[in-house]
Amino acid sequence: MLEAAGVALVPSSAALPAEPVEVTVLDAGMEAVPAPLPWSGGHYVAHRLSADLRESGLQAHHFHDLDFWQVYDLAARRGVQLMKGPDVFPPWEPGAPLRVFLHWAYAEQGRRLAHAGTLGRDGKGVMLAGAGGSGKSGTVLAGLIHGLSSVGDDYVLLDIDDGVTAYPVFSTLKQDPAGFDRLGLDARVRRRPLNWQGKHQFTIRELAPDGIAERLDIAAILLPRIGAGATRIEPASAKEALLALAPSALYQMPGERESGFRFFSRVVAALPAFHIHLGTDPAEIAGALSSFLEDIER
Repeated sequence: MLEAAGVALVPSSAALPAEPVEVTVLDAGMEAVPAPLPWSGGHYVAHRLSADLRESGLQAHHFHDLDFWQVYDLAARRGVQLMKGPDVFPPWEPGAPLRVFLHWAYAEQGRRLAHAGTLGRDGKGVMLAGAGGSGKSGTVLAGLIHGLSSVGDDYVLLDIDDGVTAYPVFSTLKQDPAGFDRLGLDARVRRRPLNWQGKHQFTIRELAPDGIAERLDIAAILLPRIGAGATRIEPASAKEALLALAPSALYQMPGERESGFRFFSRVVAALPAFHIHLGTDPAEIAGALSSFLEDIER
């Protein structure tokens, strides 16, 4: 877990929780550490567990396939991750290590981890939201290759105190073999063994050493769609933006569901939304986004 954190986490003071958070990672092979309890006695419902524990000042998440537990004391800002063994964790955990603890810590501050991609330049940016396969990651990669910056492709930290600002937390990028070929990534990064999604995993630093922005003032939400011909950008409704942004973030971030929905509703209300129908040429896509950012800045 420490190695994964060293690779995936972006050292950004802006993304640090306001107060230190301590997380202890334990497994049943350690001396005096008990085996994690399995879930029994009924169907596991994540939001119901969170609601019940919240009354005691706790949050918890349980991945029942592996008896993988994460428990967090909100007031003490201390968490425990308990596993059956040192490598018995969900396959997505190394890409965004300790994500759930960060989510709980940020939520206490009124900030949120959003499941979205970002691109920008000169501190101004856009947020890309959509289901898997919509072209979000490919768009972020195309932008990074052609000189744009990003604060993340999978999870980014949002603050809505003064406009909508996104900060980097994780540097992880992922792309399938077909995308590697289409984007010409072999000339830039080394292919790793395929992960649980059938994708190669690497970091923004590897692809574009100067590609991580310290922050991006988000000016719009873009909803990517894979298309043909030239890239075009058209208005989208606030409802479409909320449905693209909120469900995956709320599903993947246990607890805080009601406050999370209110948070993302405020994000969508503050920003214009657009469909971006993606062309097939990465350079052309990046150029269209650059022009869009120029128009927004005016």
